[in-house]
Amino acid sequence: MTQFDDYRKTTIDTSDNVRIVSLLFDGAVNFMKVAQTKMEQNDIAGRGVYLGKATAIVSELLKSLNMEEGGEIAENLQRLYDFVLDRLLKANLKNDMQSLEEARQVLDNIRLGWKDMERNQIAVRSAAMCASQGTGVAVRA
Repeated sequence: MTQFDDYRKTTIDTSDNVRIVSLLFDGAVNFMKVAQTKMEQNDIAGRGVYLGKATAIVSELLKSLNMEEGGEIAENLQRLYDFVLDRLLKANLKNDMQSLEEARQVLDNIRLGWKDMERNQIAVRSAAMCASQGTGVAVRA
């Protein structure tokens, strides 16, 4: 296996993880939107179900943080996830739409960062595949 093959495998493996985390954020944000609709409909059980699903995802994201290697970024994410979990709990216990919106906004901002990483990973993977196949890409200005 060449160095390029090693690089390409690492890039693909990493981008798969980025994609999975990105999908988790998508799911959590979507569950929060459904929970908001359930709140508006005064559907207490439905609100609880969807806030529970969002909470489960955020809890998994929190547990997956590598605090030893993640440094300041992991610490900041931990604080943000704790904030989101606190707001989700408050939203569920007090039927508090403002808390739900605060949680959704924070998570959506983090989600957008992951989407950017995902797009960058795809671009790197595409460039690597073009380079390995000896195809050049012409770009017009």
